[in-house]
Amino acid sequence: MNKIKILFVCMGNICRSPTAEATFRSQAETAGWGQCFHIDSAGTHDYHIGASPDGRAQAAGKKRGYNLSNLRGRQIGPRDFIEFDYILAMDMDNLSRMQANCPDEHAHKLGLFMQYSKNFIEREVPDPYYGGGAGFERVLDMVEDAGQGFIDHLAHTKNLKPKP
Repeated sequence: MNKIKILFVCMGNICRSPTAEATFRSQAETAGWGQCFHIDSAGTHDYHIGASPDGRAQAAGKKRGYNLSNLRGRQIGPRDFIEFDYILAMDMDNLSRMQANCPDEHAHKLGLFMQYSKNFIEREVPDPYYGGGAGFERVLDMVEDAGQGFIDHLAHTKNLKPKP
């Protein structure tokens, strides 16, 4: 089976998208489907290329058992639109930026990550960068929920079977 390739995208790739990447990777492993996915994250801007995730994102993630320390910021590029099966933005601004750069034949891969949420009415993950620690906790709550909904969606649509 070919791996399902998933890219999470925010503005700078140091807060929301690496948090979504680490969280979803953990959720996939827990579900027994880690081997089914190639998971990555990127930013629409080049502000933090090569940088570690924000220390507040790392600390919040660590409290919940997620390790973001090995992730590094990168900017989404033209090859990503070709290579990834799902390219999920954290908010409408970043989705719009991707839509403006995405070739038409790959536009169906783009979406908002929160469309898979089951418990939040919000469709955008707020950027916690200029706020305090509570914003990073809120991001985790949201991406954990959307991640579980996305796993449920993929399990149903891709007929995934966990490996023993």
